[in-house]
Amino acid sequence: MITKEIQAQDSAHFIHPFTDHGDLATRGARVITKADGIYIWDSEGEKLFDAMSGLWCVNVGYGRKALAEAAYQQMMTLPFYNSFFQTTNVPAVKLATKLASLAPTVDGRSFEHVFYSSSGSESNDSNVRMVRRYWDLLGQPQRKVIISRHNAYHGSTMAGASLGGMSGMHAQGDLPIPNITHIEQPYFFENGKPGETADEFGLRAAGWLEAKILELGADKVAAFIAEPIQGAGGVIIPPVTYWPEIQRIVDKYGLLLISDEVICAFGRLGHWFAYEKFGYKPDLVTFAKAVTSGYIPLGGVMVGDRVAKVLIEKGGEFNHGYTYSGHPVACAVALANLEIMETEQLPQRVRGDIGAYFAKRYAELNDHPLVGMAETCGFVAGLVLVKNKHSKERFSEEDAVGMVCRRHCFTNGLIMRAVGDRMIIAPPLTLTHAEIDELMRLIRLALDLSLQELKAKGLL
Repeated sequence: MITKEIQAQDSAHFIHPFTDHGDLATRGARVITKADGIYIWDSEGEKLFDAMSGLWCVNVGYGRKALAEAAYQQMMTLPFYNSFFQTTNVPAVKLATKLASLAPTVDGRSFEHVFYSSSGSESNDSNVRMVRRYWDLLGQPQRKVIISRHNAYHGSTMAGASLGGMSGMHAQGDLPIPNITHIEQPYFFENGKPGETADEFGLRAAGWLEAKILELGADKVAAFIAEPIQGAGGVIIPPVTYWPEIQRIVDKYGLLLISDEVICAFGRLGHWFAYEKFGYKPDLVTFAKAVTSGYIPLGGVMVGDRVAKVLIEKGGEFNHGYTYSGHPVACAVALANLEIMETEQLPQRVRGDIGAYFAKRYAELNDHPLVGMAETCGFVAGLVLVKNKHSKERFSEEDAVGMVCRRHCFTNGLIMRAVGDRMIIAPPLTLTHAEIDELMRLIRLALDLSLQELKAKGLL
């Protein structure tokens, strides 16, 4: 009874993100009622393996009493106060200090300052403000253009959606806003040339940035923004040659480099921050999601010394901020969450044995008739569904092969996301060997059922 009642109220009153509400009204939303560890349950008692960590964020798993206790204690002490008007609060200061200690210095570039928001979208809006303010203060106000990538995701606010490179989002809202442009993504499976190695492609893909800078004029370009690994775009993992060449190009032309690590930070790739793994030197790092493991909203920007020095010493008042910047409860939960990650050595687990076992087992999916390529980086993984394994022939968009596979996942106890013809996961960092085995069994079952359905439909 609860399911139908909630579904009716949901349809009547709740506008969901990224949802066709006509379709939702017909189907009815699945009502999620509880969670523990790596599992969630719906109102009908069905148990699902949450291989997406909620939305890339529940890194420490569900049911952590220490995080609930941290929120309760802070609410009973100081539930809220703003950080405007020359005031601060203890959790916000302690968290900023902690984050600064976790962010590694690369070739002398360090992060000693944090700007808080409540989400990755807000953080990337803040990046646009800081980047343009930085160049204004240096007497180069014409440097306004920010270059991003097609199929990137940087949030859904006006600036965040503009920075992102998703055409469906741009079609709604007259986006992108001025002075934001895009280059092609480093997707070797799709954009590699016959006979070209992944390393060769990585250099060529990075070269698209230099070509765009020269097309626009280097004196007009302010920054390049990118995810270390594209998440919502389908877990697009760039070749190892890509990021070093990007770094060479931004250094050559003096651009600021923004690393959007809303998905990739806090152990997801085996490091506290992903730029350390790939060896590049960002000026701004966007974070959110796993900083609290999704238990309460919090986001922010790690502001590198190059930018912070100019904003602080030359900028006077920075006319930007949010009511909830440095919210004491969110910051207290983040501190407790990071303590769990440190105590249980979750980044080290991903970088070590458990991550290696995950990569080994996931690579075994390459033998499936539907899989054109299965790849991992840390605890993110993607596979592309193909019509012909040997020629790499793709399904047509109308075949909706990803949605076919996703349906078989959902009806068989697995949360796995579809992005076009790519199936992706980002499980909690707490997985055991046995849970990885269970995950691979569920994925293979969904692939087998998808294969049977596609054959029955005459699509294979």
